[in-house]
Amino acid sequence: MIPVTSLSGKRVAVFGLGASGRASVAALEAGGAEVAAWDDNPESVKAAEAGGIQTLDLRDADWRDFACLVQAPGVPLTHPEPHWSVKRAQAAGIEIVGDIELFCRERRLHAPRAPFVAITGTNGKSTTTALIAHLLSVADRDVQLGGNIGTAILSLENPGSGRYHVVECSSFQIDLAPSLDPSLGVLLNITPDHLDRHGTFDAYAEIKTRLVANAGIAVIAVDDNRCQAVADRLEQAGSEVVRISARRPLADGVYAAKGALLIAEDGATRQIASLDGIATLRGQHNAQNAAAAVAVALALGLDDKTIAEGLKSFPGLPHRMEEVGRRGRVLFINDSKATNADAAAKALTCFEPIYWIAGGLSKEGGISSLVSFFPRIAKTYLIGEAADEFAATLGEAVPHEVSQTLEQATTAAAADADRDTAAEPVVLLSPACASYDQFVNFERRGEAFRTFVAALEGIESRGEAA
Repeated sequence: MIPVTSLSGKRVAVFGLGASGRASVAALEAGGAEVAAWDDNPESVKAAEAGGIQTLDLRDADWRDFACLVQAPGVPLTHPEPHWSVKRAQAAGIEIVGDIELFCRERRLHAPRAPFVAITGTNGKSTTTALIAHLLSVADRDVQLGGNIGTAILSLENPGSGRYHVVECSSFQIDLAPSLDPSLGVLLNITPDHLDRHGTFDAYAEIKTRLVANAGIAVIAVDDNRCQAVADRLEQAGSEVVRISARRPLADGVYAAKGALLIAEDGATRQIASLDGIATLRGQHNAQNAAAAVAVALALGLDDKTIAEGLKSFPGLPHRMEEVGRRGRVLFINDSKATNADAAAKALTCFEPIYWIAGGLSKEGGISSLVSFFPRIAKTYLIGEAADEFAATLGEAVPHEVSQTLEQATTAAAADADRDTAAEPVVLLSPACASYDQFVNFERRGEAFRTFVAALEGIESRGEAA
């Protein structure tokens, strides 16, 4: 745990009692703050109280007594409208921050030179975060992995000399971290997402950009126009920028070309590693993730051999193009993390023929942007609320059926793929949708798919992560 000493002796409101909220309460109290904690969900309040947290209904509190509000990232800050706790804090004139901000303040107070790598992007940030941590672990560095990837940042060990914090940051978390200042900041891509929470694409992009704006070194993928503009702007302002690309050679930076990762610097180019045969890093999107991780690893002093070995041994992440089983020639891929069309496109690029399971709670634009991938799809199995909408988009271009449930879709797709004569038909769960209509999160959806695949006759299981 990282005690939050910057608020010692002060009274602090904490709203949101999920994992990060509970960790924040413990860290604040360990640092000497007096905490008033609450949540709109009675079950979350009960769980917190069962864990020894004293709660107070903040609707009845005198907000003039609080030094600040520590807000959970899942609580609306601005859109569709500020949460009532945000309004109360604003009316009292107190600051609103999140756990990432509290970490940044503790680092500056106690270990300002401790290496801190922060990663964001619309897609790919979890894989990149895990890969950076893996490369550092292979190099025998003391690594603390957390943030949006699953472990609350204040649950990690204290920043210190020789200890590397590698932290995934969502746009929600960045929005609550006004002084975010990593030693290395990574920006992978910016495409429309979470517009219901940020209002406009411009506002969302500006929030993402904050992560690299005050970084000691900004590692930026220049494969989309927004990120290219960010790299140019920061460099012109005097920031140190390392460009990466998965789509084109660079005169200066790290890029992927023909399965290799190369670095160009001082007029020379050398190969760092090959991605050929690494199943957990297949596809152009993973080439971008790997290029970012390599750029960070080089900046932190890792040698080429260690980096290459680390890439080969990377186990991948559950629910991100995870190989969960094989039956004869048919491969089963769990890509439940693909909660929007742009993310699903990454998986659709990597396989053919595809027996595609898609649907759930649709996001803006649906799957209309995926039309160019339709020739790769043998058949689609539609689930959840988006089934009718997606069926209309598929039209006569792709054979499809409305399965409604994931179990029905898995069974039908497996049977159809068995009859395909291709060398390796793929049953792919890559929903292009949020899960909330049928599952509490994408992890539960992916776990259910894994269970349904394992129950099929003749399945050779691949475990939890290929």
